[in-house]
Amino acid sequence: MLVSHELRTKAREEFVDITRTVEEDVRSSGLKEGLCVVYVPHTTAAVTINEDADPSVKEDILRQLKVLVPRDGNYSHGEGNSDAHIKSSLLGVSQIIPIHEGRLVLGTWQGIFFCEFDGPRSRRFYVLLK
Repeated sequence: MLVSHELRTKAREEFVDITRTVEEDVRSSGLKEGLCVVYVPHTTAAVTINEDADPSVKEDILRQLKVLVPRDGNYSHGEGNSDAHIKSSLLGVSQIIPIHEGRLVLGTWQGIFFCEFDGPRSRRFYVLLK
């Protein structure tokens, strides 16, 4: 089962918690055991799994990515968003999460985040359940 979702990001760089949306996809599928793949079909966005209890974790990650890959770096790409392409590659465009007894197997503090690096934009992500 493949489910498509749209979202609108609000800032150039932000993490959007999509955990509840993905959990609802698993619930409504009726799948009890299997795998959930979350995929982002964009070259300037990503998906990651990390702590969702403390918002400062997301802020720390975004802040350090800006240090590692500054927006005004010496890039050849002419669109002004090379940093976004690099950040997308560093975090990756997919995550695989096991499903057991009809639930995502996530750690106590883990959440799934759509990572925007070139917004605000209308974006899409996919959830594949097998």
